[in-house]
Amino acid sequence: MDASKKVYDNILQTIGDTPLVKLNKTVADLPCPVYAKVEFFNPGNSIKDRMALKMLEVAEQEGKIKPGGTIIEGTSGNTGMGLALAAIQKGYRCIFTTTDKQSKEKADILKALGAEVIICPTNVEPEDPQSYYSVSKRLATEVPNSWYVNQYDNLANRLAHYEQTGPEIWEQTEGKITHLVVATGTGGTITGTGKYLKEKNPNIKVWAIDSYGSLLTKWFKTGELDMNEVHPYITEGIGEDFLPENYAKDAIDHFEQVTDKDGAVMARRITKEEGIFVGYSAGSAVAGLRQLKDQLTKDDVVVVIFHDHGSRYVAKIYNDEWMLDRGFLDVNTVQDLIGGLGRRRLVTVEAGDKVSQAMELMQKYDIEQIPVMKAGEIVGALSQNGLFKKLMADVQVKEQEIETVMEAAIPLVAMNTPLERLTSYINKDNNSVLAKDESGNVHILTQYDVLNALSKG
Repeated sequence: MDASKKVYDNILQTIGDTPLVKLNKTVADLPCPVYAKVEFFNPGNSIKDRMALKMLEVAEQEGKIKPGGTIIEGTSGNTGMGLALAAIQKGYRCIFTTTDKQSKEKADILKALGAEVIICPTNVEPEDPQSYYSVSKRLATEVPNSWYVNQYDNLANRLAHYEQTGPEIWEQTEGKITHLVVATGTGGTITGTGKYLKEKNPNIKVWAIDSYGSLLTKWFKTGELDMNEVHPYITEGIGEDFLPENYAKDAIDHFEQVTDKDGAVMARRITKEEGIFVGYSAGSAVAGLRQLKDQLTKDDVVVVIFHDHGSRYVAKIYNDEWMLDRGFLDVNTVQDLIGGLGRRRLVTVEAGDKVSQAMELMQKYDIEQIPVMKAGEIVGALSQNGLFKKLMADVQVKEQEIETVMEAAIPLVAMNTPLERLTSYINKDNNSVLAKDESGNVHILTQYDVLNALSKG
């Protein structure tokens, strides 16, 4: 066996020593090189593995958890993953509380690792008995031989990054780093890493990326904890509605807020343009960096933390329909809109069918227009308004063949047609259009689909 190849006794030994990867297309217009510290190379696919293991090791050293004990924590998912991996190796049980804002994948992964997961409401105050903070604290008093991790105030969190992440970045950049960019939540990563780097070079700038709806930015700028700043936001894993003890102002130089949309869109860009399948917070971090690009020079060297893997967000930011529903996709053409809506069954009737059959389908699927087919081609359409007029004149129409009463075919438009042009096709007599993709599949877009997309654009 090649002696240079490492062999590990267990998965926990693979935590750390993650790669630094240069970004290219997403930062092509920035004046300096930008590198990503890609933390999903950790076994739990996130940077939280580092501090999860460190907090547990410190708790063991301090006698806060005994063999066979239970680890209890409120987590957005990633810290729970790291704790669960450590618990498997060390023989502990895990109970995690999380919020209903977090992706389903995160909870499912924690359960797969043997943890018990309790889902709590997002939109409550931290002190509310239903909050995931409060529930985890209560359980720690009720479950025998348990340890409440409290990653927010547990200073072993930032110690992990002071001892590991900071030194790794310093060594990988050969001490040339000038800016560290971190989308921040508990404060452990940015404070621990920032503190180490500033000790090596006080001129290094540490930029925190925050979410609108978090109170951290105003706290940093004014020292005030203003609950009026707090409102629901979609971005996962960053921002807070209270101040964790892991924060230290002297380790941070600036806080920058990023919208939910900009973070989600940038995460998708990073994945598509850099080939690095990142989570939501990485998108926010790069979006925040881009907002600050005018403060950079050609002599700078930037490192951005990519906290976790995109697989945790497949049903959210990597789902076109989810993005479209929140107005996060820039929908400009028919193809954009169809991509966001996803594949939907096109309900049709045959020209030789009875009108009554079409009426049943229209009622079953709650549709106002239905294409009429003959020999595999669209030859006409039936509409609720047209049928109503004909039936009012002669109720026996419902027994006739469709081709005897059908109306003009629903307009077929090109996939690259701008949405604004669809208004010339959609009117009081026609409330939909058809489009055929490269595979020959025919899609229908209704008046509601188009208006909904335009209203969010």
